[in-house]
Amino acid sequence: MPTPDLEALEKRRSELKAKLAEVGDMRPGSLVERYRRCGKAGCHCAGEGDPGHGPSWSLTREVAGKTVTRVVPATAVVQTREQIAEHRRYRDLVRDLVETSEQVCDAKLRAPAAASQEAPKKGASKRRSKPRSSPRSKRS
Repeated sequence: MPTPDLEALEKRRSELKAKLAEVGDMRPGSLVERYRRCGKAGCHCAGEGDPGHGPSWSLTREVAGKTVTRVVPATAVVQTREQIAEHRRYRDLVRDLVETSEQVCDAKLRAPAAASQEAPKKGASKRRSKPRSSPRSKRS
């Protein structure tokens, strides 16, 4: 019979798995707001203290050791923020699940009585099984 700690850990692990199943659209990265200057002398962005043209939005993330940047339309900024937040939630859930699972494994190792009770069950029957099909004739 599992210990109360083990039962609580297994319950926590099941809850985390259920939460993982609820994860929605997600994307990794950082959303960056950018302003730029166009370089035209008569443009408002050339004035001192002017922030420049923008904002334009970029999603930056690492792929295979390189930084990849994608332009995000202003109409998709809210949705992109939600997807980034969902990715962070996913990472936190996975980290918690791994930690909890490791604790479950450790708790099972500490409970040698449970392991010794399971051992006799395996291979307990000494009766031979009956063949499923009739034996073939030895005549040719």
